[in-house]
Amino acid sequence: MRRSIVVAAVLVTIALLFIGGPSLLFSPSTADIAPEEDDASDPEIVTPDGSESGFWPYLNAREAHEKRSPLNVVVRGDTETIVQQLKDHGDEDWEETDHDHFDAAELVDSVANGSHEDNETVGGDLASENGDSEQLISPTEVPWSKADGATRLAYFDPGTGDDAYWTTETLQLEDGEYYGYRYHIRMYEGPNQDDQWVVMQTHSEHFDWFTLRHRVDGVEKAQYRLEKDLMSIPAVDEREDVARINLGNSGPSDADGWATKVNLMSATVLLTVGLATRRDGLLEPAKSKLDAQLTETDRTRIEAATDRIEAGHLVLLGTIITIILGVRVMGVALDRHVGFLSVHMIAALLYPFIALGVPISTYLIARGLTSRLDAAVAASGSLAVAIWLDYGFVNLNSLPIDVVLQRILVVIALGLIAGGAAKRATRTSPVNDMLLAGVAMWVLVLVGTLFGYL
Repeated sequence: MRRSIVVAAVLVTIALLFIGGPSLLFSPSTADIAPEEDDASDPEIVTPDGSESGFWPYLNAREAHEKRSPLNVVVRGDTETIVQQLKDHGDEDWEETDHDHFDAAELVDSVANGSHEDNETVGGDLASENGDSEQLISPTEVPWSKADGATRLAYFDPGTGDDAYWTTETLQLEDGEYYGYRYHIRMYEGPNQDDQWVVMQTHSEHFDWFTLRHRVDGVEKAQYRLEKDLMSIPAVDEREDVARINLGNSGPSDADGWATKVNLMSATVLLTVGLATRRDGLLEPAKSKLDAQLTETDRTRIEAATDRIEAGHLVLLGTIITIILGVRVMGVALDRHVGFLSVHMIAALLYPFIALGVPISTYLIARGLTSRLDAAVAASGSLAVAIWLDYGFVNLNSLPIDVVLQRILVVIALGLIAGGAAKRATRTSPVNDMLLAGVAMWVLVLVGTLFGYL
Protein backbone atom coordinates (compact mmCIF):
# COMPACT_ATOMS: atom_id res chain seq x y z
CA MET A 1 0.00 0.00 0.00
CA ARG A 2 2.81 2.36 0.89
CA ARG A 3 4.50 1.75 -2.45
CA SER A 4 1.22 2.42 -4.26
CA ILE A 5 0.94 5.80 -2.56
CA VAL A 6 4.47 6.69 -3.65
CA VAL A 7 3.71 5.71 -7.24
CA ALA A 8 0.45 7.70 -7.21
CA ALA A 9 2.26 10.77 -5.86
CA VAL A 10 4.89 10.52 -8.60
CA LEU A 11 2.18 10.21 -11.27
CA VAL A 12 0.34 13.27 -9.97
CA THR A 13 3.60 15.21 -10.12
CA ILE A 14 4.29 14.06 -13.69
CA ALA A 15 0.76 14.92 -14.83
CA LEU A 16 0.92 18.38 -13.30
CA LEU A 17 4.39 19.10 -14.66
CA PHE A 18 3.97 17.77 -18.19
CA ILE A 19 0.25 18.36 -18.81
CA GLY A 20 -1.08 20.91 -16.35
CA GLY A 21 1.90 23.24 -16.23
CA PRO A 22 2.52 23.67 -19.98
CA SER A 23 -1.22 23.84 -20.68
CA LEU A 24 -1.78 26.67 -18.24
CA LEU A 25 1.37 28.46 -19.40
CA PHE A 26 0.67 28.38 -23.14
CA SER A 27 -3.15 28.49 -23.15
CA PRO A 28 -4.55 31.95 -22.41
CA SER A 29 -8.14 30.73 -22.74
CA THR A 30 -7.86 28.31 -19.83
CA ALA A 31 -9.01 31.01 -17.42
CA ASP A 32 -12.21 31.74 -19.34
CA ILE A 33 -14.59 29.41 -17.54
CA ALA A 34 -17.56 31.22 -16.00
CA PRO A 35 -19.02 33.68 -18.51
CA GLU A 36 -20.33 37.05 -17.46
CA GLU A 37 -24.05 37.64 -17.79
CA ASP A 38 -25.88 40.76 -18.97
CA ASP A 39 -29.02 42.02 -17.34
CA ALA A 40 -31.71 40.29 -19.42
CA SER A 41 -33.95 43.37 -19.17
CA ASP A 42 -31.32 45.68 -20.68
CA PRO A 43 -28.73 43.82 -22.81
CA GLU A 44 -26.16 45.93 -24.67
CA ILE A 45 -27.32 46.19 -28.29
CA VAL A 46 -24.91 47.00 -31.14
CA THR A 47 -26.51 48.89 -34.03
CA PRO A 48 -24.72 48.91 -37.42
CA ASP A 49 -24.33 52.37 -38.95
CA GLY A 50 -27.39 53.53 -40.86
CA SER A 51 -29.77 50.88 -39.53
CA GLU A 52 -32.53 50.83 -36.95
CA SER A 53 -32.08 47.22 -35.89
CA GLY A 54 -29.23 45.81 -33.85
CA PHE A 55 -27.86 42.73 -32.12
CA TRP A 56 -26.42 41.63 -28.80
CA PRO A 57 -22.74 40.84 -29.61
CA TYR A 58 -22.66 37.25 -28.32
CA LEU A 59 -24.16 33.87 -29.23
CA ASN A 60 -25.51 31.29 -26.83
CA ALA A 61 -26.83 27.74 -26.85
CA ARG A 62 -29.89 28.82 -24.86
CA GLU A 63 -31.98 31.95 -24.46
CA ALA A 64 -29.77 33.58 -21.85
CA HIS A 65 -27.53 36.63 -22.02
CA GLU A 66 -24.31 34.84 -21.07
CA LYS A 67 -21.20 36.30 -22.67
CA ARG A 68 -19.85 33.11 -24.22
CA SER A 69 -19.35 33.20 -28.01
CA PRO A 70 -18.46 36.71 -29.25
CA LEU A 71 -19.84 37.79 -32.60
CA ASN A 72 -16.96 39.15 -34.62
CA VAL A 73 -18.21 39.87 -38.15
CA VAL A 74 -20.86 42.32 -39.34
CA VAL A 75 -21.63 42.62 -43.05
CA ARG A 76 -23.81 45.31 -44.60
CA GLY A 77 -25.75 43.43 -47.26
CA ASP A 78 -27.84 40.29 -47.53
CA THR A 79 -26.45 36.77 -47.16
CA GLU A 80 -26.75 35.98 -50.87
CA THR A 81 -24.75 39.05 -51.85
CA ILE A 82 -21.99 38.30 -49.34
CA VAL A 83 -21.61 34.70 -50.45
CA GLN A 84 -21.72 35.69 -54.12
CA GLN A 85 -18.93 38.25 -53.63
CA LEU A 86 -16.68 35.59 -52.11
CA LYS A 87 -17.61 33.06 -54.77
CA ASP A 88 -16.97 35.44 -57.67
CA HIS A 89 -13.36 35.94 -56.58
CA GLY A 90 -12.64 32.29 -55.86
CA ASP A 91 -10.10 30.27 -57.82
CA GLU A 92 -11.26 26.72 -57.11
CA ASP A 93 -14.11 24.56 -58.40
CA TRP A 94 -17.10 23.85 -56.24
CA GLU A 95 -17.45 20.33 -54.92
CA GLU A 96 -19.89 18.51 -52.67
CA THR A 97 -18.98 16.75 -49.44
CA ASP A 98 -21.08 14.99 -46.82
CA HIS A 99 -20.70 15.26 -43.07
CA ASP A 100 -22.73 13.84 -40.23
CA HIS A 101 -22.34 15.12 -36.69
CA PHE A 102 -23.09 13.40 -33.41
CA ASP A 103 -23.41 13.82 -29.66
CA ALA A 104 -20.75 11.86 -27.79
CA ALA A 105 -23.18 11.04 -24.99
CA GLU A 106 -25.43 9.23 -27.46
CA LEU A 107 -22.74 7.51 -29.51
CA VAL A 108 -24.07 3.98 -29.05
CA ASP A 109 -27.72 4.95 -29.52
CA SER A 110 -26.92 6.95 -32.65
CA VAL A 111 -25.53 3.88 -34.39
CA ALA A 112 -29.00 2.42 -34.31
CA ASN A 113 -31.20 5.45 -34.94
CA GLY A 114 -28.92 7.59 -37.14
CA SER A 115 -29.00 10.78 -35.07
CA HIS A 116 -25.74 12.74 -35.13
CA GLU A 117 -24.36 15.74 -33.29
CA ASP A 118 -21.01 17.40 -32.77
CA ASN A 119 -20.08 19.34 -29.66
CA GLU A 120 -18.01 22.51 -29.45
CA THR A 121 -16.47 24.36 -26.56
CA VAL A 122 -15.56 28.02 -26.12
CA GLY A 123 -14.21 28.66 -22.64
CA GLY A 124 -16.23 25.71 -21.34
CA ASP A 125 -19.32 26.30 -23.52
CA LEU A 126 -20.60 23.13 -25.20
CA ALA A 127 -22.49 23.22 -28.47
CA SER A 128 -23.95 20.55 -30.77
CA GLU A 129 -23.92 20.36 -34.53
CA ASN A 130 -25.70 18.11 -36.98
CA GLY A 131 -26.50 17.79 -40.64
CA ASP A 132 -24.82 17.63 -44.01
CA SER A 133 -22.37 20.00 -45.65
CA GLU A 134 -21.71 20.72 -49.30
CA GLN A 135 -18.96 22.72 -50.94
CA LEU A 136 -20.44 26.20 -51.18
CA ILE A 137 -17.74 28.72 -52.01
CA SER A 138 -14.05 28.69 -52.86
CA PRO A 139 -12.73 32.17 -52.11
CA THR A 140 -9.19 33.28 -52.72
CA GLU A 141 -7.84 32.11 -49.36
CA VAL A 142 -10.37 29.62 -47.94
CA PRO A 143 -12.34 26.80 -49.66
CA TRP A 144 -15.42 27.28 -47.51
CA SER A 145 -18.09 24.57 -47.30
CA LYS A 146 -21.74 25.05 -46.43
CA ALA A 147 -22.53 23.28 -43.16
CA ASP A 148 -25.88 22.64 -41.51
CA GLY A 149 -25.06 22.62 -37.83
CA ALA A 150 -26.01 23.18 -34.30
CA THR A 151 -28.55 25.62 -33.07
CA ARG A 152 -26.75 28.73 -31.85
CA LEU A 153 -28.94 31.64 -30.83
CA ALA A 154 -28.41 35.32 -31.63
CA TYR A 155 -30.41 38.10 -29.95
CA PHE A 156 -31.86 40.73 -32.32
CA ASP A 157 -33.64 44.02 -31.64
CA PRO A 158 -35.71 45.10 -34.70
CA GLY A 159 -35.60 48.74 -33.54
CA THR A 160 -39.13 49.35 -34.84
CA GLY A 161 -40.95 49.10 -31.53
CA ASP A 162 -41.32 45.34 -31.80
CA ASP A 163 -39.92 43.10 -29.07
CA ALA A 164 -36.35 41.80 -29.31
CA TYR A 165 -36.08 38.08 -29.95
CA TRP A 166 -33.70 35.10 -30.24
CA THR A 167 -33.03 33.60 -33.69
CA THR A 168 -31.09 30.69 -35.18
CA GLU A 169 -28.46 30.69 -37.94
CA THR A 170 -29.18 31.72 -41.49
CA LEU A 171 -26.13 29.88 -42.81
CA GLN A 172 -22.98 28.11 -41.62
CA LEU A 173 -19.63 27.71 -43.40
CA GLU A 174 -16.62 25.57 -42.59
CA ASP A 175 -13.15 24.80 -43.93
CA GLY A 176 -10.82 22.02 -42.88
CA GLU A 177 -10.89 18.44 -41.67
CA TYR A 178 -13.73 17.27 -39.45
CA TYR A 179 -11.44 14.97 -37.44
CA GLY A 180 -8.51 17.34 -37.60
CA TYR A 181 -8.51 21.14 -37.59
CA ARG A 182 -11.05 23.46 -39.18
CA TYR A 183 -12.47 26.98 -39.35
CA HIS A 184 -16.16 27.53 -38.66
CA ILE A 185 -18.48 30.47 -39.40
CA ARG A 186 -22.08 31.07 -38.31
CA MET A 187 -24.07 33.76 -40.16
CA TYR A 188 -27.26 35.54 -39.00
CA GLU A 189 -29.25 37.84 -41.30
CA GLY A 190 -30.64 40.99 -39.69
CA PRO A 191 -34.33 41.30 -38.78
CA ASN A 192 -35.18 44.19 -41.15
CA GLN A 193 -34.78 43.75 -44.89
CA ASP A 194 -34.18 47.49 -45.40
CA ASP A 195 -31.25 47.55 -42.96
CA GLN A 196 -29.29 44.97 -44.99
CA TRP A 197 -26.79 43.50 -42.52
CA VAL A 198 -25.53 40.07 -41.55
CA VAL A 199 -23.69 39.30 -38.31
CA MET A 200 -21.23 36.39 -38.02
CA GLN A 201 -19.14 34.45 -35.53
CA THR A 202 -15.98 32.73 -36.75
CA HIS A 203 -13.55 30.54 -34.84
CA SER A 204 -11.01 27.75 -35.25
CA GLU A 205 -11.52 24.34 -33.67
CA HIS A 206 -10.21 20.77 -33.51
CA PHE A 207 -11.75 17.36 -32.83
CA ASP A 208 -10.89 15.94 -29.42
CA TRP A 209 -10.79 12.12 -29.54
CA PHE A 210 -10.75 11.82 -25.75
CA THR A 211 -14.06 13.66 -25.43
CA LEU A 212 -15.58 13.13 -28.91
CA ARG A 213 -16.25 16.85 -29.19
CA HIS A 214 -15.09 19.73 -31.30
CA ARG A 215 -13.10 22.08 -29.10
CA VAL A 216 -12.86 25.73 -30.12
CA ASP A 217 -9.27 26.94 -29.98
CA GLY A 218 -10.02 30.63 -30.36
CA VAL A 219 -11.41 33.35 -32.63
CA GLU A 220 -8.28 35.33 -33.45
CA LYS A 221 -6.78 33.09 -36.11
CA ALA A 222 -10.11 32.49 -37.86
CA GLN A 223 -10.91 36.20 -37.84
CA TYR A 224 -7.55 37.04 -39.37
CA ARG A 225 -7.99 34.32 -42.00
CA LEU A 226 -11.45 35.54 -42.98
CA GLU A 227 -10.32 39.15 -42.99
CA LYS A 228 -7.55 38.35 -45.48
CA ASP A 229 -10.09 36.54 -47.64
CA LEU A 230 -12.48 39.48 -47.68
CA MET A 231 -9.66 41.96 -48.23
CA SER A 232 -8.62 40.02 -51.34
CA ILE A 233 -11.81 41.14 -53.09
CA PRO A 234 -10.74 43.80 -55.62
CA ALA A 235 -13.40 46.31 -54.51
CA VAL A 236 -11.66 46.84 -51.16
CA ASP A 237 -9.22 49.76 -50.93
CA GLU A 238 -7.09 49.12 -47.85
CA ARG A 239 -6.41 52.80 -47.12
CA GLU A 240 -9.91 54.16 -47.73
CA ASP A 241 -12.20 51.25 -46.91
CA VAL A 242 -10.66 49.80 -43.76
CA ALA A 243 -11.11 51.11 -40.20
CA ARG A 244 -11.10 49.54 -36.74
CA ILE A 245 -14.01 49.63 -34.33
CA ASN A 246 -14.70 48.02 -30.94
CA LEU A 247 -17.79 45.86 -30.45
CA GLY A 248 -17.23 45.69 -26.69
CA ASN A 249 -17.38 41.89 -26.54
CA SER A 250 -13.90 41.01 -25.36
CA GLY A 251 -13.27 38.22 -22.86
CA PRO A 252 -14.36 34.78 -24.10
CA SER A 253 -11.61 32.71 -25.69
CA ASP A 254 -8.97 35.10 -27.10
CA ALA A 255 -11.41 37.77 -28.29
CA ASP A 256 -10.43 41.35 -27.47
CA GLY A 257 -13.53 43.08 -28.84
CA TRP A 258 -11.79 44.93 -31.68
CA ALA A 259 -13.20 44.74 -35.18
CA THR A 260 -12.15 45.88 -38.63
CA LYS A 261 -14.71 47.63 -40.83
CA VAL A 262 -14.31 46.97 -44.55
CA ASN A 263 -16.27 48.76 -47.28
CA LEU A 264 -16.94 46.77 -50.46
CA MET A 265 -17.68 49.73 -52.73
CA SER A 266 -18.48 47.86 -55.92
CA ALA A 267 -21.08 45.71 -54.22
CA THR A 268 -22.28 48.49 -51.86
CA VAL A 269 -21.63 46.11 -49.00
CA LEU A 270 -20.04 47.15 -45.68
CA LEU A 271 -18.13 44.33 -44.04
CA THR A 272 -17.05 44.34 -40.42
CA VAL A 273 -14.64 41.59 -39.53
CA GLY A 274 -13.45 41.00 -35.99
CA LEU A 275 -9.69 41.19 -35.68
CA ALA A 276 -8.18 40.20 -32.36
CA THR A 277 -4.74 41.48 -31.39
CA ARG A 278 -2.16 39.00 -32.63
CA ARG A 279 0.24 37.51 -30.17
CA ASP A 280 3.34 37.32 -32.34
CA GLY A 281 6.00 36.60 -29.75
CA LEU A 282 6.96 32.96 -29.79
CA LEU A 283 8.92 31.61 -26.91
CA GLU A 284 12.41 30.69 -28.00
CA PRO A 285 14.01 28.09 -25.82
CA ALA A 286 17.19 29.27 -24.20
CA LYS A 287 20.30 27.19 -24.64
CA SER A 288 20.47 24.64 -21.90
CA LYS A 289 23.28 24.97 -19.36
CA LEU A 290 22.19 21.87 -17.51
CA ASP A 291 25.15 19.77 -18.56
CA ALA A 292 27.61 22.30 -17.16
CA GLN A 293 25.79 22.39 -13.82
CA LEU A 294 25.64 18.63 -13.25
CA THR A 295 27.78 17.23 -10.46
CA GLU A 296 29.36 13.80 -10.49
CA THR A 297 26.62 12.59 -8.15
CA ASP A 298 23.99 13.86 -10.57
CA ARG A 299 25.67 12.10 -13.46
CA THR A 300 25.82 8.86 -11.49
CA ARG A 301 22.10 9.04 -10.74
CA ILE A 302 21.28 9.72 -14.38
CA GLU A 303 23.37 6.77 -15.49
CA ALA A 304 21.62 4.56 -12.93
CA ALA A 305 18.22 5.66 -14.20
CA THR A 306 19.31 5.04 -17.79
CA ASP A 307 20.44 1.54 -16.90
CA ARG A 308 16.92 0.78 -15.60
CA ILE A 309 15.37 1.40 -19.02
CA GLU A 310 14.08 -1.85 -20.49
CA ALA A 311 13.06 -2.60 -24.06
CA GLY A 312 9.46 -2.76 -22.82
CA HIS A 313 9.59 0.91 -21.84
CA LEU A 314 10.42 1.87 -25.42
CA VAL A 315 7.77 -0.51 -26.78
CA LEU A 316 5.23 1.11 -24.47
CA LEU A 317 6.21 4.59 -25.66
CA GLY A 318 5.93 3.61 -29.32
CA THR A 319 2.63 1.79 -28.84
CA ILE A 320 0.84 4.64 -27.06
CA ILE A 321 2.08 7.27 -29.51
CA THR A 322 1.11 5.07 -32.46
CA ILE A 323 -2.43 4.56 -31.17
CA ILE A 324 -3.09 8.23 -30.37
CA LEU A 325 -1.66 9.64 -33.59
CA GLY A 326 -2.93 6.69 -35.64
CA VAL A 327 -6.52 7.39 -34.61
CA ARG A 328 -6.10 11.06 -35.56
CA VAL A 329 -4.63 10.27 -38.97
CA MET A 330 -7.11 7.48 -39.73
CA GLY A 331 -10.05 9.68 -38.77
CA VAL A 332 -8.98 12.35 -41.24
CA ALA A 333 -8.20 9.77 -43.95
CA LEU A 334 -11.49 7.88 -43.60
CA ASP A 335 -13.55 11.06 -43.55
CA ARG A 336 -11.79 12.32 -46.67
CA HIS A 337 -11.62 9.16 -48.77
CA VAL A 338 -14.24 6.62 -47.59
CA GLY A 339 -17.54 8.13 -48.62
CA PHE A 340 -19.84 5.36 -47.40
CA LEU A 341 -18.74 5.86 -43.78
CA SER A 342 -20.59 8.59 -41.93
CA VAL A 343 -18.78 10.70 -39.36
CA HIS A 344 -20.58 8.78 -36.65
CA MET A 345 -19.48 5.43 -38.09
CA ILE A 346 -15.87 6.61 -38.16
CA ALA A 347 -16.07 7.63 -34.51
CA ALA A 348 -17.64 4.31 -33.54
CA LEU A 349 -14.89 2.50 -35.43
CA LEU A 350 -11.91 4.42 -34.05
CA TYR A 351 -12.88 5.52 -30.53
CA PRO A 352 -12.43 2.00 -29.06
CA PHE A 353 -8.74 2.27 -29.91
CA ILE A 354 -8.58 5.20 -27.46
CA ALA A 355 -10.96 3.91 -24.80
CA LEU A 356 -9.86 0.26 -24.84
CA GLY A 357 -6.75 -0.03 -26.98
CA VAL A 358 -4.60 2.35 -24.94
CA PRO A 359 -5.22 0.80 -21.47
CA ILE A 360 -5.24 -2.81 -22.69
CA SER A 361 -1.99 -2.38 -24.64
CA THR A 362 -0.45 -0.63 -21.65
CA TYR A 363 -1.47 -3.47 -19.32
CA LEU A 364 -0.15 -6.21 -21.61
CA ILE A 365 3.21 -4.50 -22.20
CA ALA A 366 3.63 -3.47 -18.54
CA ARG A 367 3.22 -7.09 -17.44
CA GLY A 368 6.70 -7.70 -18.81
CA LEU A 369 8.24 -4.82 -16.85
CA THR A 370 9.77 -5.31 -13.41
CA SER A 371 9.42 -2.09 -11.43
CA ARG A 372 6.02 -0.61 -10.62
CA LEU A 373 7.37 2.92 -10.55
CA ASP A 374 9.27 2.56 -13.81
CA ALA A 375 6.24 1.09 -15.58
CA ALA A 376 3.95 3.81 -14.24
CA VAL A 377 6.31 6.63 -15.21
CA ALA A 378 6.88 5.15 -18.67
CA ALA A 379 3.14 4.84 -19.37
CA SER A 380 2.12 8.26 -18.06
CA GLY A 381 5.10 9.94 -19.71
CA SER A 382 4.34 8.23 -23.02
CA LEU A 383 0.73 9.37 -22.94
CA ALA A 384 1.80 12.92 -22.13
CA VAL A 385 4.17 12.90 -25.11
CA ALA A 386 1.43 11.47 -27.36
CA ILE A 387 -1.04 14.14 -26.21
CA TRP A 388 1.37 16.96 -27.05
CA LEU A 389 2.22 15.43 -30.42
CA ASP A 390 -1.50 15.23 -31.16
CA TYR A 391 -1.91 18.89 -30.18
CA GLY A 392 0.84 19.72 -32.63
CA PHE A 393 -0.92 17.75 -35.38
CA VAL A 394 -4.03 19.94 -35.07
CA ASN A 395 -2.03 23.14 -34.52
CA LEU A 396 -3.61 23.67 -31.10
CA ASN A 397 -2.71 26.89 -29.28
CA SER A 398 -5.25 27.13 -26.46
CA LEU A 399 -7.02 24.76 -24.06
CA PRO A 400 -10.10 25.15 -21.85
CA ILE A 401 -9.48 24.22 -18.23
CA ASP A 402 -11.82 21.21 -18.30
CA VAL A 403 -9.71 19.63 -21.05
CA VAL A 404 -6.52 20.24 -19.05
CA LEU A 405 -8.10 18.54 -16.02
CA GLN A 406 -9.29 15.60 -18.09
CA ARG A 407 -5.86 15.05 -19.60
CA ILE A 408 -4.23 15.16 -16.16
CA LEU A 409 -6.61 12.49 -14.90
CA VAL A 410 -6.15 10.11 -17.85
CA VAL A 411 -2.35 10.40 -17.57
CA ILE A 412 -2.55 9.46 -13.90
CA ALA A 413 -5.02 6.63 -14.58
CA LEU A 414 -2.86 5.05 -17.29
CA GLY A 415 0.20 5.23 -15.05
CA LEU A 416 -1.68 3.41 -12.29
CA ILE A 417 -2.75 0.69 -14.74
CA ALA A 418 0.85 0.18 -15.86
CA GLY A 419 2.19 0.22 -12.30
CA GLY A 420 -0.43 -2.28 -11.21
CA ALA A 421 0.47 -4.62 -14.09
CA ALA A 422 4.24 -4.69 -13.41
CA LYS A 423 5.85 -7.90 -12.11
CA ARG A 424 6.48 -6.62 -8.61
CA ALA A 425 2.87 -5.52 -8.26
CA THR A 426 1.51 -8.92 -9.32
CA ARG A 427 3.78 -11.20 -7.30
CA THR A 428 0.95 -12.32 -5.03
CA SER A 429 -2.08 -11.60 -7.20
CA PRO A 430 -2.70 -10.30 -10.74
CA VAL A 431 -5.32 -7.95 -9.29
CA ASN A 432 -4.14 -5.25 -6.88
CA ASP A 433 -5.19 -1.88 -5.53
CA MET A 434 -3.10 0.12 -8.00
CA LEU A 435 -4.52 -1.68 -11.03
CA LEU A 436 -8.10 -1.42 -9.80
CA ALA A 437 -7.70 2.29 -9.03
CA GLY A 438 -6.25 2.94 -12.48
CA VAL A 439 -9.00 1.06 -14.33
CA ALA A 440 -11.72 2.72 -12.24
CA MET A 441 -10.27 6.20 -12.83
CA TRP A 442 -9.86 5.59 -16.58
CA VAL A 443 -13.47 4.41 -16.95
CA LEU A 444 -14.95 7.15 -14.78
CA VAL A 445 -13.02 9.93 -16.51
CA LEU A 446 -13.92 8.82 -20.05
CA VAL A 447 -17.55 8.10 -19.24
CA GLY A 448 -17.80 11.37 -17.33
CA THR A 449 -16.43 13.41 -20.22
CA LEU A 450 -18.62 11.65 -22.79
CA PHE A 451 -21.71 12.56 -20.81
CA GLY A 452 -20.59 16.11 -20.07
CA TYR A 453 -19.61 15.81 -16.42
CA LEU A 454 -15.98 16.80 -17.11
